[in-house]
Amino acid sequence: MSFVTRPTVITIDLGAAAANMRAICGAVGPQTKVAAVVKANAYGHGAVEIARTALKNGASSLAVAIPEEGVELREAGITAPVHILGTILPEEAELVVRHDLQPTVCSMEVARALNAAAAAQDKWLPVHLKLDTGMGRIGVREDRELDHFLDDFKRLRSVGLYGVFTHFANSDGADKGFALEQYRRFTAMVARIRRAGFDPMLHAANSAAIADLPETHLDMVRAGIMLYGYYPSSNVRRDIPITPVMSLTSKVVYLKTLPAGVTVSYDRTYTTWRPTRVATIPVGYGDGYKRLLSNRGAVLLHGRRAPILGRICMDQCMVDVTEIPDVAAGDEVVLLGRQGKDHIDAEEIAAWAETISYEIPLSFTKRIPRVYVED
Repeated sequence: MSFVTRPTVITIDLGAAAANMRAICGAVGPQTKVAAVVKANAYGHGAVEIARTALKNGASSLAVAIPEEGVELREAGITAPVHILGTILPEEAELVVRHDLQPTVCSMEVARALNAAAAAQDKWLPVHLKLDTGMGRIGVREDRELDHFLDDFKRLRSVGLYGVFTHFANSDGADKGFALEQYRRFTAMVARIRRAGFDPMLHAANSAAIADLPETHLDMVRAGIMLYGYYPSSNVRRDIPITPVMSLTSKVVYLKTLPAGVTVSYDRTYTTWRPTRVATIPVGYGDGYKRLLSNRGAVLLHGRRAPILGRICMDQCMVDVTEIPDVAAGDEVVLLGRQGKDHIDAEEIAAWAETISYEIPLSFTKRIPRVYVED
């Protein structure tokens, strides 16, 4: 799109992302590397822009979920190590090797495919072995399975065991018992790997473990949601100074006063109980502004909260501005971010929408233009 006229804009503050990355690096110390997790288009913030910012401010590598996300970074000219956190299919091996991505392996079928692709391209490929210590998702789980894998892996000549990692299932919970049990299991499996003659880089800590479990920081940590300015839950310590990176703003496009007893929007879920000044905003669930916010959420106008009235539509929503004087068409509306002394963050929106803060920035569609600033 060569032009943008829409009043609805997502602003990404790269200065905040830079400060967040520096704060995370400072918290884990110089002995521990930090991988910036930029999967899912950097949690909706823009993978290339966030990756560049993170690398300039202390990250030593990047992490994505699927090969295509790594290819996007390579095509943007980013040469830093890129780890694919999810496993791949054998037929994806050639693409992974061609773009010098570091894949996750947890089966010999994939390891052999990667070895063959690397040999065909006359390359040596570093890989990361995933251990399932309690997530129940991907990864080698049993000791016997691990021993067989290591025995077979030794026979490969074009791939090397660069990293070994696991992922915590509930390190963001108040009770860290299961996370610590996972860590105990991880260290026991790593001991078997070392006895087999390997000396890989180790990483286990996600954002919650970065905040709460310093003993799990090891050689590297993986910074995800904290890079974008949010803690993973209310159960973790908030000692690392981080700031939300994304804001969402729009403008009032229409105003009317409805009498008492009139319904608003689809399904007639809201009825005015007094003469009500209603402002229409050109944002809806087609933009990823969740329909669950209907009759629950609020926006900021003139620094004050305006509650959402009725169902959020695909392209528009209505808010009550009866108690906010002098609202006019063209006035700025903040749906995510700060206005005046008040703010609405992803955690609050997530509570209204009965989900987690991670999902809020990820929900906003490409229809909303992104603007990058360095405040």
